[in-house]
Amino acid sequence: MSTLPLARPIQLIARQAIVDTQHTVVAYALYDRSTAHHLHDTGSDIAMLFNAMADTSNALGVQSKTLFINRTHQSLLGDHLDLTNPGKLVIEVDPVPGHAPEAIATLHTTLADLHRRGFKLAFNHTVVAPAYKEWQPLAHYVKLDMQAVPADMHKPLATAIKARTSAVLVAEKIETADQLASALALGAQRLQGYWIDRPEVVKTKIATPAHTNVLQLFNLVREQAEIEDIEALLKRDALLGFNLLRLINSAGFGLSQEVTSFRHAVMLIGMQRLQRWTALILTATRSGDATAIIGTTAVVRGRMMELLGKDRLTPEECESAFVAGLFSLLDDLLALPMDEALQLLTLPAPVVDAIQHGTGTLGRMLALTKAAENYDDVSFASLATELGYDSHHINMAHMDALVWADSIGL
Repeated sequence: MSTLPLARPIQLIARQAIVDTQHTVVAYALYDRSTAHHLHDTGSDIAMLFNAMADTSNALGVQSKTLFINRTHQSLLGDHLDLTNPGKLVIEVDPVPGHAPEAIATLHTTLADLHRRGFKLAFNHTVVAPAYKEWQPLAHYVKLDMQAVPADMHKPLATAIKARTSAVLVAEKIETADQLASALALGAQRLQGYWIDRPEVVKTKIATPAHTNVLQLFNLVREQAEIEDIEALLKRDALLGFNLLRLINSAGFGLSQEVTSFRHAVMLIGMQRLQRWTALILTATRSGDATAIIGTTAVVRGRMMELLGKDRLTPEECESAFVAGLFSLLDDLLALPMDEALQLLTLPAPVVDAIQHGTGTLGRMLALTKAAENYDDVSFASLATELGYDSHHINMAHMDALVWADSIGL
């Protein structure tokens, strides 16, 4: 099947190291470097959070580090942060515009709740002002901008931060050796800036599955449906399954084990968090997306491979066969080169080898599935002989996969 790359909204996320006084990297600050207007509403702000955790975890190697992520005030009001591991995130919170007392008091309630739930909060030096007195006990980190703040104010502010909070002092925007020396003299315990590390930028894609499938998943979760029903729905939408596996294996989720099956992912995330995640995905989906045709083909491939392996493979291997077929068009679904697309997921080595190189049993099964799909008689006959399948068995698996895809509304 020949497909054209599809345009996708792109986010540019930058990573910058935060080090301790021994210059050991202890955390990374992540920043949205996108400039397009439509990428800066509340929905995309939330999308940036999950893309930052998931995409940059692999692309920029931050899995084992704490992540500093700036959140808009509006995005703090939702419950999407429950989908993350509080121990992995530091939420950077900007001052209230105009320092309005009512707004400071209102946001304090939200911040106090986040603090109670185990999230670490970071503020800039403004938090030592009297207007922010209620926020001061909530501060785990306070940042002092070595560039924007006049040099003669560095020591008074550092003294105030130590006196009014129990926070770790982070000296940021360090761009010279003199500023580094000054930060250390102030007692800064964390250091950040161009002199320490220049930000590295990665492009991330916002992947949006079919609206109808997300809506159905949301309803299944609300109705406390059986895991088998939820798993079946995830299997019929490649992007939906991709998003869930990417989330569950992200740095922000904080698992110590790799999750490669939909059933395992659903069991680990739990119904409450799955409902919240689905609601967030729902707000970002577009009906009538041109990826529908590609997605249908991917689902048919996955189902056909699952059927071909039914009498020959273990249940776990059959699951891998389905995943290999389902994600074999991930490059087209995300409009990314396949090697970059596969880096966004943690998949078993045989699945990756099958998709990228066509090797192993799954790789040859995938090649056979593609031959049946493209009516390539020469490759079909050769691969059928190699794998020991008769043409009737293969054709029935292909037909059953097409019927199955049609029966689930694709």
